[in-house]
Amino acid sequence: MAICPAANRAALPVTSAPTRGCKMAASAAMERLRYMLVLLLLLHGTESFYVPGVAPINFHRNDPVEIKAVKLTSSRTQLPYEYYSLPFCQPSKITYKAENLGEVLRGDRIVNTPFQVSMNVEKKCEVLCNFPNKPVVLTVEQSKLIAERIREDYYVHLIADNLPVATRLEFYSNREEEEKKKEKDVQFEHGYRLGFMDGNKFYLHNHLSFILYYHREDVEESQEHTYRVVRFEVIPQSIKLEDLKADEKSMCTLPEATGSAPQEIDPTKENQLLFTYSVHWEESDIKWASRWDTYLTMSDVQIHWFSIINSVVVVFFLSGILSMIIIRTLRKDIANYNKEDDIEDTMEESGWKLVHGDVFRPPQYPMILSSLLGSGIQLFCMILIVIFVAMLGMLSPSSRGALMTTACFLFMFMGVFGGFFAGRLYRTLKGHRWKKGAFCTATLYPGVVFGICFVLNCFIWGKHSSGAVPFPTMVALLCMWFGISLPLVYLGYYFGFRKQPYDNPVRTNQIPRQIPEQRWYMNKFVGILMAGILPFGAMFIELFFIFSAIWENQFYYLFGFLFLVFIILVVSCSQISIVMVYFQLCAEDYRWWWRTFLVSGGSAFYVLIYAVFYFVNKLDIVEFIPSLLYFGYTALMVLSFWLLTGTIGFYAAYMFVRKIYAAVKID
Repeated sequence: MAICPAANRAALPVTSAPTRGCKMAASAAMERLRYMLVLLLLLHGTESFYVPGVAPINFHRNDPVEIKAVKLTSSRTQLPYEYYSLPFCQPSKITYKAENLGEVLRGDRIVNTPFQVSMNVEKKCEVLCNFPNKPVVLTVEQSKLIAERIREDYYVHLIADNLPVATRLEFYSNREEEEKKKEKDVQFEHGYRLGFMDGNKFYLHNHLSFILYYHREDVEESQEHTYRVVRFEVIPQSIKLEDLKADEKSMCTLPEATGSAPQEIDPTKENQLLFTYSVHWEESDIKWASRWDTYLTMSDVQIHWFSIINSVVVVFFLSGILSMIIIRTLRKDIANYNKEDDIEDTMEESGWKLVHGDVFRPPQYPMILSSLLGSGIQLFCMILIVIFVAMLGMLSPSSRGALMTTACFLFMFMGVFGGFFAGRLYRTLKGHRWKKGAFCTATLYPGVVFGICFVLNCFIWGKHSSGAVPFPTMVALLCMWFGISLPLVYLGYYFGFRKQPYDNPVRTNQIPRQIPEQRWYMNKFVGILMAGILPFGAMFIELFFIFSAIWENQFYYLFGFLFLVFIILVVSCSQISIVMVYFQLCAEDYRWWWRTFLVSGGSAFYVLIYAVFYFVNKLDIVEFIPSLLYFGYTALMVLSFWLLTGTIGFYAAYMFVRKIYAAVKID
């Protein structure tokens, strides 16, 4: 807005142009201010702008706090099941929550439970279903199923006010200092164990002691106190039917811990038991905004900093190698090549200029190469945006399923960029069938992913697991693929193909140059081993936490670290790719297109080796279908990682090759 000094306003006549300009500016500013006020009022009065799981819910005393069940999980089988797949007590009407795409793909089936919990109201012990004189009778089949789930080490996941239940684990960090300071380290386990085994006997946790923490909100004296749930813990117990003393009002008395026997489940006969629960409320100083810190607190944050420092050292090491090559060797080469005299001698010293007439010769299968690189661009854009948005806290674990939903939709919409880069590269490689190329880009990588997932899904269906994607969701994903991604890829491919192709600085000879015999260390597989180890070393520590989150039902939230590691991965892949293509061209081998793409993705080979190591040493999977699921999904991860790193390395190498050949004089 223009500022008019008071002296000028006094001296100028009313009709002067500056005064009219100031009046117009002032009126425009008032109009903008009015619009801003209206917008603020609209936003203030619209509560639907809250993201689900982010808006706090205020409770008054005696208000019902609904306990919902999410699923049953086990790191031994990797097969989630819905809560009522086991014969737990059911409410009069079972209601499933409407779920987003991410929740469905994760296997979440959120459903109501018969637990009656009221805000700040204690319950000593209450029978959950049936009357004390009529206990729950488990048939032989149900008893076998429960015993099998206990053997497979299943956990039960409940939520209260969208906060997952956790089991407190206390232990001494140092045995020698136990007498000195009697302080215990506290960690929380996600969910609670269904039961436990003692020898060959199975025991079910049939009593749940809920401990809920609330934060009392500050209100005026005349108003009623409001509370917010800030922590949800459970202490599971196994108590034999005879030891639970219950009356006709469904109230019960818990036995003393020393004199009670656990509730055994004999899989060979019918079993009688009671499901009971108790509720205890405690006030907490934790504010609602910090309530997830309990679940996400990690004692080994320093290892992430170690990983970052390690990765930075790797990148500086690579940068040093590159600087040595480019500043010393490459500049010397270019200076020698550009000398008028003694050209023949210098040409014998270094060989990368000798292949100038063939270095931009189109490779075999240019359509497939451009299609894979287009999918790599799609993945790169999707991963970059997802990690960045998650780093800002918009995809926290409280927004259940949001991360996977966002990733799916972003991959679809990034098809326009993948198509554009693929189309332009395809034209640069002298391709002509752009429609076929666009279809290949839109279907090659997604088709492989869909095919593998469909085969795995059939096995999960056979196990009646909630991890199986329902048929309507599968149809919806297909509609998204062919209704959103495919048209956007075609659109991007059309404009990319019409755009001017990449300008290569030298012409390609008509007759291909003969490639001399290569040394053993120029072999593709040796190149993959050499090129992959440094980028993998820059990110393998973070990979452990990602694998733990995927396969051991842990929370992963360190997206700030992950964003830094991703940037370091991009830089290290680019640098190692430039080094490898330089050595290849010096060896007078101009077939660098496919080789650079394969070699740059070499770190995916180490990810595969690490996945096998993790399977053998960290997971207790012995059955066929869980093993098939693990290696099937690992294959998808490795394929996607290869596409991502291969694309990053390819474009870095392509820019490098164009730069060095543009810097020399070609006769």
